[in-house]
Amino acid sequence: MSEAGGHAASAADDHAHEHPKYMLIWLYLFILTVAEVFVAFLAIPKWMIVVSLLVMAVWKALLVALYYMHLKFEPNRLRLVALAPLPAVAIMIIAIMMEYV
Repeated sequence: MSEAGGHAASAADDHAHEHPKYMLIWLYLFILTVAEVFVAFLAIPKWMIVVSLLVMAVWKALLVALYYMHLKFEPNRLRLVALAPLPAVAIMIIAIMMEYV
């Protein structure tokens, strides 16, 4: 019996990691959201606004995926599965942007 308990304890140790600081990540997300609202009302060329907003949106998505979805602590295989659809998203964003240029 002690062997089975020891195996379970070692499996738990393999997956142990520091818990993310959720409130700090939330603060980063809040600051990025405020920055997005600020950038949206700047008197700069429209393409600069769009690029800035896209960069901040990707940054926020990465924070959510890495910390709230715990991808930072998962094996690389799972990260690859999460990243696989991104080229299709990039193609769709570029196609939509080309319609309005």
